[in-house]
Amino acid sequence: MPEKKRIAFASGKGGVGKTTLATSLAVCLAKQGIDTVYIDCDVEAPNGFLFLKPEFLTSQTVTVPVAAVDSGKCSACGICVEACQFNALALVGNKLLVFNQLCHGCGSCIRLCPEGALSEKQYPVGQLNQGFGRENISCLQGKLNISEPMASPVVRQLKQLTEQEPGQVYIYDAPPGASCTVVETLQAMDFVYLVTEPTPFGLHDLKQILGVVKSMKIPFAVIINRDGIGDDHLNQFLVQENIPTALSIPYDDQIARAIASGGTLFDAYPDDPNQLEKLYFELLQGGLV
Repeated sequence: MPEKKRIAFASGKGGVGKTTLATSLAVCLAKQGIDTVYIDCDVEAPNGFLFLKPEFLTSQTVTVPVAAVDSGKCSACGICVEACQFNALALVGNKLLVFNQLCHGCGSCIRLCPEGALSEKQYPVGQLNQGFGRENISCLQGKLNISEPMASPVVRQLKQLTEQEPGQVYIYDAPPGASCTVVETLQAMDFVYLVTEPTPFGLHDLKQILGVVKSMKIPFAVIINRDGIGDDHLNQFLVQENIPTALSIPYDDQIARAIASGGTLFDAYPDDPNQLEKLYFELLQGGLV
C-alpha cells in the first residue's frame, strides 16, 4: 500500500458535479473508517462546506509579496516602470503608483531602483480555514479575497497545510477548467477523477482537462454524471480513446433533491449506497485506500 494517497477531482466544465462527487467520496471513505481529509482548492468559489457542513476552528491569512514605495526617496526616474513586465507600476506626474493586484512579487523593481526607494511588503489575498465536518472529516478550505485576480498563491499555501499522516486519504476538490490554479492543485496527485456530463459542452471541456492531466502524467479515470441526458458522443469518444470510466451516475430527480438540500449521494440513496461503494472498491483495487 503506497504511503501517499492523494486523490483529486477535476472537471473541464463547471457545474458537472465535481464537488458532489468529491464530498460524497469523502463521506464514503469516512464511513468505512478511513481517516479522510477534504481540501477545497476551488478557492474562487469554495462550496464543499455546503455538503460537509464543517465547523471551522482555525483561520489564517494568505499573503503575497508586493512592491512598496517610499515617496520620500523616489526620484521619479521611471526605471522601475520600464522594468516591470506586469504593468504594476506607473508614474503619474512625479508620483509612483503600485498596483498590488498586478504585482507578481518578482523583485526586479527593488533591485533596479537607484535610490533604494522600493521595498517588499506582504499583501493579503485570501484566507485558509480548517475544521471538521460530518463523519468527523477534516476539512480545509481556501478562499480568495473578492476582486483579487491571482488564485494560485492561495491554492499553493492551502496545499502546504496538508502534512499527510500514515493511513490518511486526501481528497482534493480542484477548481473547474484547465487554468493555472487547476495545474497547481493537481501537482503531486496520485490519481485524478475527471467528472463530466454527456453533453457537447461536457465533452469539449473534458478534452481540455484531459490534455492537462496527460501532460502531467497523472493516472486518471472519468466519472460520468447525469448519465442519460445529452447524446452518445461522450461515450463514443471514451471508447475511441480507450479512456477508463470509473462510474456512471444516472440523471435522477432523487439525486437532484438531495443535492439541492445540501446532501451527498449517500443522502440520495440512504438504503442503497451501491453507486459509491463501486467507486470505493475501484480505489481499493488500485491500492489508493
